[in-house]
Amino acid sequence: MAGKNKKLKFGIGIAIILAAVGWEALSGFQQSKTYYVTVKELTNGKSAHEHVRVGGIIVPDSIHRSGQTLTFRISQEDQSIPVTYIGKDTLPDDFKGGANAIVEGDYQADGTFFAQQVQAKCASKYQAAPIAPKEANAASKVASNGE
Repeated sequence: MAGKNKKLKFGIGIAIILAAVGWEALSGFQQSKTYYVTVKELTNGKSAHEHVRVGGIIVPDSIHRSGQTLTFRISQEDQSIPVTYIGKDTLPDDFKGGANAIVEGDYQADGTFFAQQVQAKCASKYQAAPIAPKEANAASKVASNGE
């Protein structure tokens, strides 16, 4: 009887541990998925109160810094949204009016987007420049000479 009771307690303990691990995995997956929406979709009510990524063009002369608070507007076609970013992260040099930006955060009911991350330009835009034909010939000669 004592052995059966011990096995039952062990089984219940294992079940609790598996349930906790499953719950953490599910909630982590829910938090890690972030949808990409456009400014137009966001202003039309889609994805309100959700954690999303929004892409658009930084409205020229809309960037204002006050301490660690950065406010600016991003636009797409004829619509724009105000973005507030509070953080210590250094923004890239490309972050300026007229540049493409992607912000990740939460859209509030009052129409303000609180960004947790700000990116200027898409990372895929940073590719190596193609080698000019003159440089390519010099590089192939160096390679053939074994240098």
